[in-house]
Formats: sequence, structure tokens, C-alpha cells
Amino acid sequence: MAENVLAVYPGTFDPITLGHEDVVRRATQLFGRVIVAVAAGHHKKTMFSLEERIAMVREAVKPYPQVSVESFSGLLRDFVVQRGGKAMVRGLRAVTDFDYEFQLAGMNRTLMPEVETVFLTPSDKFQFISSTFVREIATLGGEVDKFVSADVYARLCQKVAGPAAG
Repeated sequence: MAENVLAVYPGTFDPITLGHEDVVRRATQLFGRVIVAVAAGHHKKTMFSLEERIAMVREAVKPYPQVSVESFSGLLRDFVVQRGGKAMVRGLRAVTDFDYEFQLAGMNRTLMPEVETVFLTPSDKFQFISSTFVREIATLGGEVDKFVSADVYARLCQKVAGPAAG
């Protein structure tokens, strides 16, 4: 393990899935410290507010004392450099992710030559899970409890039930 290396795992995490959690677990085996950087999501309409997403991620990473959770807006480059990050963790589920992530890694290398991008794949049982699928299935009344933690599942159920259930 690179004990003195800080890695940043950025994403919208709307919501955090078991696949995301698996990538966090894998990152803790490689890096001494990991920041899960929750994007404000100004470019996306999110189901959960920034505060809700941060709370869900904090709950999910409780087992890992070397993991902290912070929000960011603006350029990811600025966030990573300001915190002294030396690695950026990106999750890859399938070949379709690779093309986009490869381009992003190239752009990030130009913006942050001192920061390495590390691709991690989740366990086979999580490779097909995406936050987008989870939100869509939950909104349409489907079961998503196999794809997210119990805490996230409860929050999803409450969110799709609407204000009357809250």
C-alpha cells in the first residue's frame, strides 16, 4: 500500500451504489488516504441534494477510517491539487466506460501531470450497476435493494414515495 499517497475518488454518487462502495474498499487497499469527492452536480439534475448524497456516502464509508468525504464544485483539478492528491481513482464497469474514462484521464493528465489516474473495477457482481439504472428502476417501482446499502435503499424508497411519505 502507498501509505503516504492521497487518492481522490470523484463522482456524483446519486446515489452511492454497492459498486461504488466496492471501488472505495479496493482503493483503501492501495492508498493510505482516500477522499470521496462528491460533485455538486451543477451539470446534472440529481435526485438527491448534495447534503443527502454526502450523508449517504459518509454512512457507506464508515468502515474505513482512512476515507473522508468532501464536496466539490468547479474544476476537479483544483480540488485534487489543493488537497495534495497524487492519484485519482475512477471506476470502470465495462468497455463502454473505458472510452470516456480514457479521454478524461488524458485531459486530467494534461491539467494535473503530477496526478495519476488509477482505474479500478468493481467485483463481477457489481459491474452492471449504475446510479442511473438504480434511480430509474426505483422511480418506476422496481426493487433496487440488491444494488445499494440498506441506508440508501430506505432513502430511495422515501424519495420515490414523495413528500406525503416523508
